[in-house]
Amino acid sequence: MTEFEAIYERYARDVYRFALYLCGDHATAEDITSETFVRAWNASGEIRAATAKAYLITIARKCYLETLRRRGPRAGPHAELDENLPDPAALPDAAVAGRRELDRAMAAIGELPETDRTVLLLRVRQEWSYEEIAQVTGLSLAAVKVKIHRARRRLVAWRAGQNEEKGERE
Repeated sequence: MTEFEAIYERYARDVYRFALYLCGDHATAEDITSETFVRAWNASGEIRAATAKAYLITIARKCYLETLRRRGPRAGPHAELDENLPDPAALPDAAVAGRRELDRAMAAIGELPETDRTVLLLRVRQEWSYEEIAQVTGLSLAAVKVKIHRARRRLVAWRAGQNEEKGERE
């Protein structure tokens, strides 16, 4: 197996999941994943193993942004998670019980501006440090922290609104 094949095997699912979280469409996520690895393959120089994931996520984000520009501003996510891509950290019971809530939360995340959504997903889903996120997105460290904080506050407000709606229905 070549070094590039090993990188593909190791990171293709992560890149696909990240693309799916951003765009919410399986076909588009597959296109972004393919384009990411084509660009990585055609790039000059070697991919350093220590930074491969960050490098690929950066490319995937750029591909997503190009897709948005081509399709227009309302081509954002309509998040629907693929059951075939389980979260390795989730327990099976919790994944089944929280499925509906997760779909609604992903839809709420999809309403966030692209940059806010990207930094939040990289922090929460990928568990990246603020410094790694700043490097990948080209934002300052302070801007990353502010965007994550604001995105979390918007989700808390959304969650509070959901709880109020449940209380009114009961």
